[in-house]
Amino acid sequence: MDQEDCRMIVEPIFLTVLGLLIFSIALCIIRVFKGPTAPDRVVGLDTINTLVIVGMIVFGIATISVIYIDVAIVYALLSYISTLFIAKYLEGGEF
Repeated sequence: MDQEDCRMIVEPIFLTVLGLLIFSIALCIIRVFKGPTAPDRVVGLDTINTLVIVGMIVFGIATISVIYIDVAIVYALLSYISTLFIAKYLEGGEF
């Protein structure tokens, strides 16, 4: 099996995963705008961040490029830290 055959197998799988990720992000956007409380909105936003990270990793695997996985790791770390700060703010604590 040469590289062209592998690319033809990976492409439908990649498009299916991408479609599911976009659908999940759309559901989370609805939660961010309709969320009854601020913590619901924060959880929706954090879930969107997680899905974007998964999307970057899937794209990195599909294109066989390591840089997207490295960027996803840094983005995950920044997302985690920002979620901690938002949770601390919503709890009423000081920075």
